Amino acid sequence: MASYRGHLMFSSLLGVAYGGFAAWQLHLGWGPVFLGAGLTTVGGLLPDLDSDSGVPVRETFGLLAVVLPLLLLRRLLRHEVPLDETLVLVAVAYVVIRYGLSHLFKRLTVHRGMFHSIPAMFIAGLVVFLLDKGAEMPVRLFLAGGIMLGFLSHLVLDEIYSVDFMGLKLHLKKSAGSALKLASKSWPATLTCYAILAGLALLAWRDLGPDLEK
Repeated sequence: MASYRGHLMFSSLLGVAYGGFAAWQLHLGWGPVFLGAGLTTVGGLLPDLDSDSGVPVRETFGLLAVVLPLLLLRRLLRHEVPLDETLVLVAVAYVVIRYGLSHLFKRLTVHRGMFHSIPAMFIAGLVVFLLDKGAEMPVRLFLAGGIMLGFLSHLVLDEIYSVDFMGLKLHLKKSAGSALKLASKSWPATLTCYAILAGLALLAWRDLGPDLEK
């Protein structure tokens, strides 16, 4: 599998390209462009949250603890939540993600489990889409697409690194097929992942209700 630095470098370059495309073709403002590029970079690190190594997990959860509350901030302001209450909720979200969620994640996940899969990629995109309620629809789709693009780049790189190119013949390592997967050997983990995906998809559908009626 690719290293943490390798994933970070690749997703960063991908984020620059994704942001540049949005500025050039979609004519988005510099704010969404830079945010989309950043989410693409973070997305490229997300599958490592189930890693056994401490540094990738700590660094990635640190980034998530900052990025997700910032996305939540716009949704809270759109619902006219008072500023002092908004600050408290954002601070609580940071603490919950940085310490509570990271601890729970380490205990419930295994390396190359269902979080390292295609359904998990869609879960990440739906979470961003639902949090960023205040933005216009093209921006919401752009940001959700960014984190999914970064997530996918991680899975693809891991699959590429699972091929042994040494020698005259190509050989697959034991990790081959464990990144770009739709299900794992654990049925409880697979069903839980798809249940979360279905729940988020339903919330997104309900969230889109007013827009679909226009």
